[in-house]
Formats: sequence, structure tokens, C-alpha cells
Amino acid sequence: MKPATAAKKLDVYLPATPAAFQDNPITRTELAALQADPPQWLEDLRKNGPHPKNLVAAKLGVSIAGLKRGGVVEALTTEQINALIEEKPPWLIAERDSYQAALSEQRRVKALRAEKVRGN
Repeated sequence: MKPATAAKKLDVYLPATPAAFQDNPITRTELAALQADPPQWLEDLRKNGPHPKNLVAAKLGVSIAGLKRGGVVEALTTEQINALIEEKPPWLIAERDSYQAALSEQRRVKALRAEKVRGN
């Protein structure tokens, strides 16, 4: 598989991985080995970052679109994420509220659909 696909499956930011990882296709066996027994570089990336946008968004409790609206366009390290959580900038508070409202609406619609299925 392509390195980008492997990085996504490993939940790491591809540009932060070693050149050998970025430049060569990864077999499923190699991917399984990386998942089962991660090398030090992979453990460090998972712990300290930089993290891909999906993980940054999840750690901040916002959507990926919310990150962009907040001006976060690059990968962030764990330290940077923690600083944002402590700082609580206005955009983060607003995006968290918006994201929670969207999730609540999704749950409501899902429950409504499930109720219709049971009723039929």
C-alpha cells in the first residue's frame, strides 16, 4: 500500500515519519508488524506528534472543518494541543459547542429512524 494509506491506518502524520517509511510501499505484513510491535519513532509520533488533523480535531473535541475555521491548518503536536485546551480561545469554545450540537442532532435523527423501523 502507499505510505499515505499506511500512515492513515497507523494514525500518524505522514510528513513526520522517517524518509524510509515515506518513500517505500508498505506491505500488509509490514503494517501488521508496525501495529503489533511499533518502533520507537512510531511510539514517539503517537505520543508527541505532530498529529494528523483527524486526531487533532478529536483531541480538541471539534470537527476538522472547525479546525480550519479556527485557523488551524497544520498538524499540531501534543504540547500545542494541550496549550489550546488550557488557553480555551473563543473559536475553540464556539466550535466545541457547534460540534456537540451537531452530534446531538445526529443522535436524535438516528433514534427517530430506529423508532420508525421498529414501528413498521
